[in-house]
Amino acid sequence: MKDQIIVKGARQHNLKNIDVSLPRDKFIIITGLSGSGKSSLAFDTIYAEGQRRYVESLSAYARQFLGQMDKPDVDYIEGLSPAISIDQKTTSRNPRSTVGTVTEIYDYLRLLFARIGRAYCPSCGKPITQQTIEQMVDDVMRLPERTKILVIAPVLRGKKGEHKNLLERLRKEGFVRVRIDGTIHTLEEEINLEKNKKHSIELVVDRLVVKEGIESRLTDSMETAAQWGEGLVIVQEVDGPEHTYSQHFACPDCQISLPEIEPRMFSFNSPFGACPACSGLGSTMEVDEDRVLLDGDTSFADGAVLPLSSNPNAWFMRQLEGLLKEYGYTLDNCWNDLPKELQDKVMNGTTEKVRFEYENMRGEIKTFHTEYEGILPMVKRRHSEASTDSMRESFEEFMSIKPCKTCHGARLKPEALAIRVGDKNIDEVTQMTINEAGAYFNEVVLTERELFIGAQILKEIKARLQFLNDVGLDYLTMSRSAGTLSGGEAQRIRLATQIGSGLVGVLYILDEPSIGLHQRDNDRLIATLKGLRDLGNTLLVVEHDEDTMLASDYLVDIGPAAGENGGQVVAAGTVAEVMANDASITGQYLSGKKYIALPEQRRKPGKQYLEIRGAKENNLKGINVKFPIGVFTVVTGVSGSGKSTLINEILYKGLANTLYRSHHKVGAHKEIRGTEYIDKIINIDQSPIGRTPRSNPATYTGVFDAIRELYSQTPEAKMRGYKQGRFSFNVRGGRCESCRGDGIIKIEMHFLPDVYVPCEVCKGARYNRETLEVKYKGKSIADVLDMVVDDAVEFFKAIPKIHRKLVTLQEVGLGYIRLGQPATTLSGGEAQRVKLATELARRSTGKTLYILDEPTTGLHAEDIRKLLDVLQKLVDGGDTVVVIEHNLDVIKTADHIIDLGPEGGTRGGTIVATGTPEEICRVPESYTGRFLAPVLAKTKAHMEGKIDG
Repeated sequence: MKDQIIVKGARQHNLKNIDVSLPRDKFIIITGLSGSGKSSLAFDTIYAEGQRRYVESLSAYARQFLGQMDKPDVDYIEGLSPAISIDQKTTSRNPRSTVGTVTEIYDYLRLLFARIGRAYCPSCGKPITQQTIEQMVDDVMRLPERTKILVIAPVLRGKKGEHKNLLERLRKEGFVRVRIDGTIHTLEEEINLEKNKKHSIELVVDRLVVKEGIESRLTDSMETAAQWGEGLVIVQEVDGPEHTYSQHFACPDCQISLPEIEPRMFSFNSPFGACPACSGLGSTMEVDEDRVLLDGDTSFADGAVLPLSSNPNAWFMRQLEGLLKEYGYTLDNCWNDLPKELQDKVMNGTTEKVRFEYENMRGEIKTFHTEYEGILPMVKRRHSEASTDSMRESFEEFMSIKPCKTCHGARLKPEALAIRVGDKNIDEVTQMTINEAGAYFNEVVLTERELFIGAQILKEIKARLQFLNDVGLDYLTMSRSAGTLSGGEAQRIRLATQIGSGLVGVLYILDEPSIGLHQRDNDRLIATLKGLRDLGNTLLVVEHDEDTMLASDYLVDIGPAAGENGGQVVAAGTVAEVMANDASITGQYLSGKKYIALPEQRRKPGKQYLEIRGAKENNLKGINVKFPIGVFTVVTGVSGSGKSTLINEILYKGLANTLYRSHHKVGAHKEIRGTEYIDKIINIDQSPIGRTPRSNPATYTGVFDAIRELYSQTPEAKMRGYKQGRFSFNVRGGRCESCRGDGIIKIEMHFLPDVYVPCEVCKGARYNRETLEVKYKGKSIADVLDMVVDDAVEFFKAIPKIHRKLVTLQEVGLGYIRLGQPATTLSGGEAQRVKLATELARRSTGKTLYILDEPTTGLHAEDIRKLLDVLQKLVDGGDTVVVIEHNLDVIKTADHIIDLGPEGGTRGGTIVATGTPEEICRVPESYTGRFLAPVLAKTKAHMEGKIDG
């Protein structure tokens, strides 16, 4: 059927030979529990087949240069359009990649500034124009009639000497007058200039009165003046102002010449435009004074200078000792003992010679007199001289990235920054938020000629800015590094770029585009997705967000459970049809038959608080924030309001430095109070648990160490003399050497996709025959790695050390994953929950702070319910949990909410409201409160039995 995409016999990963028909040119949602097989259907089957067919249409020569995808395990797919994947894993970590370059807006800006930009002198700021003799003459002829003028050529500027040869040469050429240092002289008189003073000599070429008919003579005079003045001509009105003209693109006053203005001049990735000091990065690695000293109260002898703490008898320490002795101090003093002037010398060095003694390798003590280098210059020198990567990295611990001192973060040469459109240069435009840039280009005042040239370019720029605005990214600046974007932000940028391309008849496959998006901005995202559909495209979206599901045309629920128990189509149809299907957990949550209940009683904050005072990193406005100890706190607010900066850059890094003596660069703030109430901090972010198939849940959680230890204690292992290392697939001894413990062998197929086949020797077991002969309760170590968590919990019930860790995996909803499942096959939500389970398995002190950044990423409502149960248990045990989150089900169950805003970017960074969910709902300025109120009311009505599903 032409109006449908028909998938028959899909068996990729855990899919159970499913058949599914999807309507074309519709907005389709694929949902289901985490690990149920959504991504296997959308990305690994439908998208992979679309890509494979496209690549197959190319020549064999072209195919060898393309990374190809394996043929998915499916009987056939019919009605497939060209497919474009917009997922969360494709953000560039290149420091040269910015929001502007990724969206291609910067390419249009470069073209705009090259074609209609007005040049100004980088030094004095005066406008620079390039004029022909004809234009100069026309300009002079516009002066009032009968104006007396002198046509002057600047021959020499600001040079010492008597310049007799130059004056004699001018006289011989037939000229009569010169202007020297502003005074007119005739060349017939004797001119004596002071030899040691700087002089400017200008040749008076002609004297004229402006009137009709002098154009020919004026042209000749100006040509002569331009010839002697190397392109510069001065027209001096007698008793009036002076006019300077230039045939070159140069400032006539500062003698600064600009190159030809072209797009590459504005590229920080090109040597023609990049700031030479930082090579266009906008920042440089500099030694950080805060990182090189342990603290102000530790003596130098006890290791106060961190780069030298491992070698207290180093040459530099003897230099430092000599400097301190000069001022009456010793290495037993600490930093705080020294006066400010001496602190500056210790840190930055001094040219004065210091006397010190040094014991050489032969044990001889020698006396030296030399300049003291300084801690900062010493670290910088040793970093640049480092001969190995590890040595270089060890010194980078004491350095941080700082704005370039030459371009101040602008990335470009001064000449490029001297070109303006309207009243702003290209850096000032990219420093604006998307919203501000849109307003600027709508209001910028241009001449008729500039508008004519730039009309098409401006149209493209405005359209792209509007697309970014539509997907809720109005708070980003175009200069923002792509590497600092969240997965959701990066995905929405790519979505905006695709809308800008205006393609029709394409199958777009998206992976949770609502991630990181506040409910307020959801409507804009949904409208954007519908716009893409209305162009004539099919949208296949893997999503859990309730609003997005309700707005879809067609819903496919994969389940019924996760992993081995998933992979089937539970329900498919319109939203109403899925809601009416009792077998669908998704349908039950959408209809209200199932819901996440509120806690029976909210915990009240006590008198103990962690408090950040004066937080002003990025867009934070010097705010003071209190985090109550022993409660479940949610930090929320619209995208870009400052949540991640507050929690990840200030709270986590500040506490890590205090508790663990780490050397993190902490975001700007005055102080963190209440650290005595916390003795442990655990940060669970969204980064993957491993980038190779060798990493798996068993190795990451540490349970595999205990399992290997158990196997080494079996009678068979003891009899054979096998130690714990024998049961590792990463080292020689017990592993299969044919596949080196991988269990699979890669066969390169040149221009066809690489083929992975099970190892012929171990048949995928990873271990050699002798190791596999060691059994525990009838199972080999390979059998254990192949177990799902639920089975392993039962199998190791009698071993508390192993059982405890496995139960935590089960509690966070990962009972379906295999212990040896490669980390590369885990979804983002699964990886984060493996991390959470790892931390939960550790003994709690009752004074632990858990920080989670959007833990609902990739989670179904049923998974969120399980996650909340785990988090509430942590708080019941006396620990403190702080979560950055937008999900209303999480927010409604919190004890305490901190709502940042009111907007994103520069219009954010303040506290809009704090308190219980009920209190937040009563604050009119809170966007969170507006969306939370109906959810809270509905849940309470469910719990009181006023609403029946």
